Amino acid sequence: MRGRGIAVCLPADIDTDVIIAGRYLRTKDYDVWATHVFEDLDPLLAPRLKGAVIVAGKNFGCGSSREQAALALREAGVVAVIAPSFARIFFRNAINIGLPLIESDLTCGEGSTIEFDLSGGWVESRGKRYTICPLSPRMQEILMAGGLVKYWRARR
Repeated sequence: MRGRGIAVCLPADIDTDVIIAGRYLRTKDYDVWATHVFEDLDPLLAPRLKGAVIVAGKNFGCGSSREQAALALREAGVVAVIAPSFARIFFRNAINIGLPLIESDLTCGEGSTIEFDLSGGWVESRGKRYTICPLSPRMQEILMAGGLVKYWRARR
């Protein structure tokens, strides 16, 4: 699976409450979540996420296990998230809804073009290619299918 997007840089320890605040969880309207993603961190960030690759510090997605955080990012148009480490539950929630996550120590250049190839095991930024730890073949299949539900439906 390949992808590309424009880098949006975030710090370490971004928790799920920062990704989508609890006050927006009373609705199941994905458009509301996409509009308010990262609102408490930066109210002007959500519109910049369409076609973006988030490059963050360690421990991205820590905090509560809310699946809505990964969904909010996907619905806002995030192409992938790159970080040195992810909270385990967030990692699995993201893969299950079809949002690629890449573990890498890539340094961020806000606005840089980021390209990645999950099956090839690399990410590239500013002309430099970094080797990444590849996802398992099953996780790559889930991402290619668009998420776990679509993956299993295709196998019926």
